[in-house]
Amino acid sequence: MKPAEPTPQRGPTVGRGSRMRAAVLAATITELTETGYAALTVDAVAQRAGVHKTTIYRNWKTSDGLVADALAHHFATDIPIPDTGAVKDDLRALARALVATMTTSAGRALLTTALSDTARTPQLAEIKRALFEDRFRRAEPVVDRAVERGELPTDTDPGELLKALVAPIYFRLVFTGEPVDETTADRAVDVALAAAHAHALPTP
Repeated sequence: MKPAEPTPQRGPTVGRGSRMRAAVLAATITELTETGYAALTVDAVAQRAGVHKTTIYRNWKTSDGLVADALAHHFATDIPIPDTGAVKDDLRALARALVATMTTSAGRALLTTALSDTARTPQLAEIKRALFEDRFRRAEPVVDRAVERGELPTDTDPGELLKALVAPIYFRLVFTGEPVDETTADRAVDVALAAAHAHALPTP
């Protein structure tokens, strides 16, 4: 008789609350990085996180919701919002942090997840939309503070300035494959600020 294959062992139990949530979100990111969105399963996330899959379903109704939450949490954690007192320094810190995150193996895998199959997978398109909306919402205070200090025109729309900031970076990452580094980040800051001061950005 052929011996039964060993059952995969679940990791240590992580309890409930914030500790459980952190473990599940971290496990989701690892699964996305190693296997990709299409192959991700709640069973695999649960095993890696050390929780029962019913725990995940109680807190996240769908796997898409779990992925969206994990991506938003990951990017919010990896790209903290600066407050240096000068808008150029704040934007430079944001842009450089974005470059540093997206050029890691995990960052590239997560970008692929956020952008893949959007035409055929409406849920994934919604994840991408929610992810970028959350990212811009978290960074808006950088622009608002700059307007209050008089560093930017009063009609500067935070979302439009932030889009102008990240556009050159994502264009290289997604379309051209050109090198992306701190110089890329710093030039993106100069372009975004020049557009704001020239009132070239769409206004609210």
